[in-house]
Amino acid sequence: MASKIEEKLYLTRFQAAEQSHLTVIDHDICLTKCEEKWCTHFCPTDVYRWEGTRMHVGYEGCVECGSCRIGCPYGNIHWVYPEGGKGVVYRLA
Repeated sequence: MASKIEEKLYLTRFQAAEQSHLTVIDHDICLTKCEEKWCTHFCPTDVYRWEGTRMHVGYEGCVECGSCRIGCPYGNIHWVYPEGGKGVVYRLA
C-alpha cells in the first residue's frame, strides 16, 4: 500500500531544466563535517543521495520545497528556482 506522500507524488510531473538549480557548494563539508548527512533524511523526494565520497543531487525530482537550504546545518546547499517554465508541475486529484 502506498503512503500518502507517494500517492501525492504520483500526480506530480517534472519538466527538468538542463542545469541543476541545486548545488552542493563544497563536497568536502559533506564528507568531513556532516556525519548525519541531513539532506538525505529531510528531502521528501530523496533528491540527495550519498554515492561513494560525494553527494549526488538528482535535481530532476525536486518538488521545490526548499527544505534542503533550510535544513543543511552548514549552509552548504545553494538553492534557486529552476529557469522559467521548468521544474515541478503539480496536478490535483
